Amino acid sequence: MSPNQEYYLTREGIERLRLELAELEGPKRTELAARLRTAIQQGDLSENADYKQAKEDQGFLEGRIQEIKALLGNAVIIDEKSSSGGVIGVGSKVTIHEKGREPVKYFLVGAQEADPRNGKISNESPIGKALLGHKAGETVEFQTPNGSISLEIQQVE
Repeated sequence: MSPNQEYYLTREGIERLRLELAELEGPKRTELAARLRTAIQQGDLSENADYKQAKEDQGFLEGRIQEIKALLGNAVIIDEKSSSGGVIGVGSKVTIHEKGREPVKYFLVGAQEADPRNGKISNESPIGKALLGHKAGETVEFQTPNGSISLEIQQVE
């Protein structure tokens, strides 16, 4: 994570991260501290698997806390209701059509919230990059490992 990089997040995404941070800094940290104390009391730390696991878990926990703080500190809120004059940007809902398939509707979000199975694609994905800056009625092409794909943009919300 770059210190000055912007991270596009919805209000719901920011709230989820805040709740996760509170859980990690509160109950999870307390629970891990208790595990460490118990493992230390068992004696010889060089051969103590519980201690090694707790230290590893502590490293992961603290890393995730720092990651969330960086995300929240550099978050750019995606406003689903803002109008961009029909130009696709982060926060746009886009209906696209690939020849021979049913039209698909996607919500363009930041990489942290991407979930293609639930209709959320990243602005950094190949499709997301191809769609940015275009309008309804236009056709965009992008490369995949299996070749070029052409999509017609049917609607932009």
